[in-house]
Amino acid sequence: MAALSSFSSLNCPTTSSSSSSSPCLSSRRLSFSSSALKKFLPKKISLQSPRYWNVINSQDGTVPVTASPPENVTSLRKLKDELLSITSSEEVREETSVDIVDEHNSTVSIVVVGASGDLAKKKIFPALFALYYEDCLPKHFTVFGYARSKMTDAELRDMVSRTLTCRIDKRENCSEKMEQFLKRCFYHSGQYDSEKNFAELDMKLRDHEKGRVSNRLFYLSIPPYIFIEVVRCASNSASSANGWTRVIVEKPFGRDSESSASLTRDLKQYLVEDQIFRIDHYLGKELVENLSVLRFSNLIFGPLWSRQYIRNVQFIFSEDFGTEGRGGYFDSYGIIRDIMQNHLLQILALFAMETPVSLDAEDVRNEKVKVLRSMKPLQLENVVIGQYKSHTKGSVTYPAYTDDNTVPKGSLTPTFAAAALFINNARWDGVPFLMKAGKALHSKIAEIRVQFKHVPGSLYNSSFGTDLDRTTNELVIRLQPDEGIYLKINNKVPGLAMRLDQSNLNLHYAARYAKEIPDAYERLLLDAIEGERRLFIRSDELDAAWALFTPVLKELEEKKVMPELYPYGSRGPVGAHYLAARHNVQWGDISAEHPLE
Repeated sequence: MAALSSFSSLNCPTTSSSSSSSPCLSSRRLSFSSSALKKFLPKKISLQSPRYWNVINSQDGTVPVTASPPENVTSLRKLKDELLSITSSEEVREETSVDIVDEHNSTVSIVVVGASGDLAKKKIFPALFALYYEDCLPKHFTVFGYARSKMTDAELRDMVSRTLTCRIDKRENCSEKMEQFLKRCFYHSGQYDSEKNFAELDMKLRDHEKGRVSNRLFYLSIPPYIFIEVVRCASNSASSANGWTRVIVEKPFGRDSESSASLTRDLKQYLVEDQIFRIDHYLGKELVENLSVLRFSNLIFGPLWSRQYIRNVQFIFSEDFGTEGRGGYFDSYGIIRDIMQNHLLQILALFAMETPVSLDAEDVRNEKVKVLRSMKPLQLENVVIGQYKSHTKGSVTYPAYTDDNTVPKGSLTPTFAAAALFINNARWDGVPFLMKAGKALHSKIAEIRVQFKHVPGSLYNSSFGTDLDRTTNELVIRLQPDEGIYLKINNKVPGLAMRLDQSNLNLHYAARYAKEIPDAYERLLLDAIEGERRLFIRSDELDAAWALFTPVLKELEEKKVMPELYPYGSRGPVGAHYLAARHNVQWGDISAEHPLE
């Protein structure tokens, strides 16, 4: 607990999170919030923009009256300037909690704990280089790898260089940028539970920080059973003395409600909630980010986004490969914990939430928590599990899950799951939210499918025959691969006869935008450096998510429910189709023609 004070400099007002020469960061940072400035204003002065100053809102049904803007104020910016000019810098720092940026006197040290692991090599270092390549990192930054493996700085740089790639639109200076980035990469070998080793790391960090205000970001790219030891050692021996210290924690965040709550309690012995960045890389995907834009900035979707018009919503995740020698980790968690409880549930919460007060992190996360708390805990009758078995296709034989040498013989761990969930609120009551996730399936895809209700009393039902599902309008948001959005509509085929067809209005990102889509880790690392928490998971959000899945997970394990076997490379177990049919739903990806391919 003594270390809590050393981490308490999280919101140190003199820290810097960006360089003024970095448009990537400066364009994303909000300098002052209206809520903070209200503390300096008389209660009768409104902070609304000038175009609203002529209306006083009334809540009692009376006719609104008009009012003129204050005579001595011509714009909100001028008002802010006047307020700040009469307020000491210390008061501004205390009341607004906004960092005062001084690029010359501050630096960011990014410590990748577990630097020799696959995640660090394949995702974290390439994402950091991509941010550097796009001029999104602060002017002064250093990257340190920390792991138990013995390695020199040169060996780390050689390892990292093998995984770095450049943006397709800026190839000409790739090698130069890569060399500059690698010069900022260093390595320190140490044990994960050694405060002495972390104190040695601290000395190296201080040497590179050169007396500047030090901001430190620790990325825990390590197994969860050593999270707490690393946080303890970093807290006691390597936290920033005069800037912020933040920790990115990778999933899994426990195995159930109890273990998750225990992990949170242990982390909070050394950190406060605002320092913990629980990362779910699916929240950093471009189309997940676009989900709220699609819904809240397009008037046509607002009235449709409810039980009145939506018949069901499907969240589909499939991989066309199995565990392939990595079954040790997977077998202890399974597909429900690995994919559904975090990735798909987080997307569901974003999809179903009410309009937040603002795009501030707490406002968005508050709405997500409301959705999760409104949901019924998942029932066993609404779950189907499966496990892939060996299958021969042509001359190739694909192994069963239990053929993997890292998987225990006779394992009942599901590699496939389908589930139906429901939200008990006025907007979504009665609408089934179906999830489906699996390994060793026929395709690799992640998408959201919104199936709308049939047109009541449609004049053209006879043109489509008895299968009304063929006429269903469907909005498809393809998260990966070939990111895109398309809407299925009914239209007349050109000609003299009245023939109807279903067509797609589509936005294919690769065709529409020349710029390469950033990797999810790039966005999330950048947000963590900036202190933007909107795409990270809060502890109460995590509690609500586990509360939905823990009962059924325990029931599956206690009853030793046998997973239904399905052939490697198939569309999954037949039981998933019966589950959908029970809720009057047909999986949209079964007979779908993907216009983006």
